[in-house]
Amino acid sequence: MPDREDPTATDRGGEADIAVHWQEEPMVAPPRAVRRPPHLADPTLKPRFASARFPGSFEAYAEMLTWSRRWDRTLDADRPPFYRWFPGGRLNASVNCIDRHLPDRAASPALVFVPEPESEAPEVLTYQDLYDRVNALAAYLHRGLGAVPGERVTLHLPMTPELPIAMLACARLGLPHSVVFSGFSGEACGLRIADSQSRFLITMDGYFRNGRWVDLRRAAERAYQVAHAEGHPPEKVLVLPRRPGHARWEPTLRPRVEIDLEAELQSYRSAREVAQDLPSDHPLFLMYTSGTTGRPKGVQHNLGGYLAYAAGTTYYYQDLDPDDVYWCMADIGWITGHTYIVYGPLALGAQVVLYEGVPTWPDAERPWRISEQLGVTVFHTSPTAIRQLRRLAPSGPGRHRTRFRLLTSVGEPIEPETWHWYFSEVGRGRAALVDAWWQTETGGILCATAPGVDPMKPGSAGPGALGIFPEIRDEEGRVIPPGSGRAGALVIPNPWPGQMAGIWGDPQRYVETYYRRFNLHPESTDWRDWPYVTGDGAVQAMDGYIRILGRMDDVINVAGHRLGAKEIESACLTVHAVAEAAVVPVSDPVKGRCPEVYIALRPGFEPSLDLADRVTRAVETTIGKIARPTRVWFVPDMPKTRSGKILRRVLAAISNRRPSGDLTTLANPEVVAEIEQLVRTARERSDAEAGRQ
Repeated sequence: MPDREDPTATDRGGEADIAVHWQEEPMVAPPRAVRRPPHLADPTLKPRFASARFPGSFEAYAEMLTWSRRWDRTLDADRPPFYRWFPGGRLNASVNCIDRHLPDRAASPALVFVPEPESEAPEVLTYQDLYDRVNALAAYLHRGLGAVPGERVTLHLPMTPELPIAMLACARLGLPHSVVFSGFSGEACGLRIADSQSRFLITMDGYFRNGRWVDLRRAAERAYQVAHAEGHPPEKVLVLPRRPGHARWEPTLRPRVEIDLEAELQSYRSAREVAQDLPSDHPLFLMYTSGTTGRPKGVQHNLGGYLAYAAGTTYYYQDLDPDDVYWCMADIGWITGHTYIVYGPLALGAQVVLYEGVPTWPDAERPWRISEQLGVTVFHTSPTAIRQLRRLAPSGPGRHRTRFRLLTSVGEPIEPETWHWYFSEVGRGRAALVDAWWQTETGGILCATAPGVDPMKPGSAGPGALGIFPEIRDEEGRVIPPGSGRAGALVIPNPWPGQMAGIWGDPQRYVETYYRRFNLHPESTDWRDWPYVTGDGAVQAMDGYIRILGRMDDVINVAGHRLGAKEIESACLTVHAVAEAAVVPVSDPVKGRCPEVYIALRPGFEPSLDLADRVTRAVETTIGKIARPTRVWFVPDMPKTRSGKILRRVLAAISNRRPSGDLTTLANPEVVAEIEQLVRTARERSDAEAGRQ
């Protein structure tokens, strides 16, 4: 199957020329065994969300929530692109995810925690349990530490119940939380603490992953040091034990900074903390995503609009009933986990599975054993996980009595071959499959098929979600007609409740990154002049279905995790011998994309395995193992334009064994042949060595 994304198209100049390698796949009708949910099959549903009814149509999402005061307007678009959804309304996310379910569902499971070690039994937290534990932590933060609404809290926690508990405790008090993926290093965590100026860091002594104990407490120590060096250390570092009553750490930070949170919570076990009555536009959380200009950017999502969109899209595209057992196999450290593990499902009173470890431990049939044991009915994962499970145990799903009725794929494009295995082997041809497209910045699904109702098309995310009207535009901003076969920039022309409210502390960067490109009238106060630029390339079929072709900038999507090339390059440059670094995406059969690094050395230094290892360690230390480069290439010089810009598309072409393309803009075109010969020779040597083994 040809690769559907051209990884050489990393420069703006080549955006409209993205090659579309796939032939359009035929439609697949929803299986007869799949129910047609009445709320999705309702013929009046899509007309109610037609563009003529914008923005009032989104009130249907807001009405799924409990408000202490109803909003005055659906949308305040007076200062585009700084939108305010449901202004005048007041609510609390913790109340919507817990308190309001207690009269009917206090004894019903809210979270089912599955530890990675199979020797440990699953732990069930009812909605009453969740209420008690969230209140205890909120009471300690408020009464014990004096937290007040608006103060930020960084959470560096693994996939254990303590993470959603901490999120909801912060939400109860109006403390915007910033969750840092547990696989990120202390360095990365510290930079995010400093940028958000978080007052507290909540972490854990460690957790299990891939059968090994990960020492998260050591990362907290480094995070504190980095944040201190940046001028904004956390006031307190609150450490929880992975196993209650079995702390595995000793305080090493300065006195009264590091706190045994489990011990402190003993005095608050029966506490009840009144939920803050918050305005709709109060910041709910920050999520740091990799940017194209170096440092990560804090995407800010506000309470009312985000929570309404999370609940609405969960209702319509995950189709959750209270009787469903729902497992989203993402990490809460990413936006998918925020929206479709915590806020969306819990707002609907669902039963959510939370798995600590990796899906392939101790073998690739672990997800099917868990699903069979717990009776999972709705299963949500990424193409990378699907590829891994297929490669390691292609017949594994068939050996277990699973009863999925709905499968979801999210995080990156899924190629048709993988789609068909997921549909036929995992779903046994009896489950609907939703291939959803959205982003950290969008807060929730923007393109998808309605499960059990819309026909599915392998390789295509589907039409715009309810109230979303995607367009494909060329480099001049002209709309490319559906069915033309031409690719371009994917644009969302209208606002929606789940979209980000801004970049924390940097409104200008927000405008420049997401809106400036196709904004012809910067002074306009009409939202129609401010289309949202997704940064993804796409093509739209005649039927309106969108096929995502990949990023058009230099953000690399590794196994569904967006990593900024600039951020990786900055890590490489911490090695003294490195003069220049360029990172490019390379096709990978499992992860979709992986980073490769090209290095030009300072005078007086020579390439070596030791130096390559130092570059790799620098990336792992600064960002995390997820960003580890697959290869480090030492080159005599970088291919550069006359203005000194490194032409990364040329390096990406070499790494992906594609033609280098037009070199007329290069100041040093001769270096391209040298790099091609260097890479070719190394590959031939590697292939020869592999053949002798």
